[in-house]
Amino acid sequence: MGTIIWLSSELMFFAALFAAYFTIRAAEPGLWAQETSHLNVPFAAANTTILVLSSFTCQMGVFAVERSAAKGGPQVSRSGKIYQWRSWGMREWFILTYVMGSVFLAGQALEYAELVHAGLTMQSSAYGSMFYLTTGFHGLHVAGGLIAFLLVLGRTYIARRFTHEQAVSAIVVSYYWHFVDVVWIGLFATIYWIM
Repeated sequence: MGTIIWLSSELMFFAALFAAYFTIRAAEPGLWAQETSHLNVPFAAANTTILVLSSFTCQMGVFAVERSAAKGGPQVSRSGKIYQWRSWGMREWFILTYVMGSVFLAGQALEYAELVHAGLTMQSSAYGSMFYLTTGFHGLHVAGGLIAFLLVLGRTYIARRFTHEQAVSAIVVSYYWHFVDVVWIGLFATIYWIM
């Protein structure tokens, strides 16, 4: 319940960012038309695809936790070869999710570097300010999710036995990760589609 309340407060935070974005956009429509020409939409779409797919890999990790809990066993790692993805446990799926999230952040950093090189900075215009605020805060949330994955994974390696509390932690981290993905879909649609 606490997780849902906390995610609700995060939703309000991002709702305020969306409201500011649309308010400033309504006041400066010409600026938006000029500044959005700097965006690399195909690159952002590929980066978005990676983040959205990471939500599926995260959920596969949750299914692995639930599957091992149903069988009464503490298996959180793969039961077969590494290339046999159907035998993967929570660890393998969460590690893949972590890698995909890291690739997303690296892609966002690359996009920032290209935009700064093109002259779009936080100080250059109201559009730049809103672009970097919305995507930057989202990036911080992705980084927070990656840290949470590391903590959950670390606990599975340190603990002798996979407990119910660890399973709940993995599920809570997945809620957060899905939330971050849904927020990004909204941001992507707002920033890159509704130019």
